[in-house]
Amino acid sequence: MTASVLDARALLDAARGSPKDRGIVKHIVLRLPNEQRAIPPQARLTCTGGVIGDNWGTKAGRSTDRQISVINSRFLQAIAEGAERMALSGDNLVVDLDLHQDNLPAGARLRIGEVVLEVTNHPHTGCAKFERRYGKAALDLTNTPEGLAARLRGLLARVIQGGEVQIGDTIHKETPHA
Repeated sequence: MTASVLDARALLDAARGSPKDRGIVKHIVLRLPNEQRAIPPQARLTCTGGVIGDNWGTKAGRSTDRQISVINSRFLQAIAEGAERMALSGDNLVVDLDLHQDNLPAGARLRIGEVVLEVTNHPHTGCAKFERRYGKAALDLTNTPEGLAARLRGLLARVIQGGEVQIGDTIHKETPHA
């Protein structure tokens, strides 16, 4: 099935069908120079550099409130047309977790082992590269009001507490302390 014939409602439902509180890290992706990707089984996240080895941290002037990009695995798998194309999105963490803004508003915290991420209010929208990789229909869906609310293109986060993350780790919402 190509992205041009994907059922928008089915994609939105798939993403919303992900766990709301406790999910799984499905893939870790490092963006390398010249649009190359590495898919390591684990990675180190730091408060100053984001994902160690990712191209984001090597670029001058990068904001520390947009260090990590996270995307829903169910949506990405549907538009990627195969696991080998999932890394092309360039999102650092591909997770089976509901990323909808109602579930994870800006300021929400996510824990993966010792790592703590904070969801930022910066929108993560699709671009020409995303369209080239996954098709116009997928890009258009991510930028609809429903797609933006569901964060189909993903969310951006900053590292509050660094540490190691590996594929298969549990990712869960932290309960705010009263």
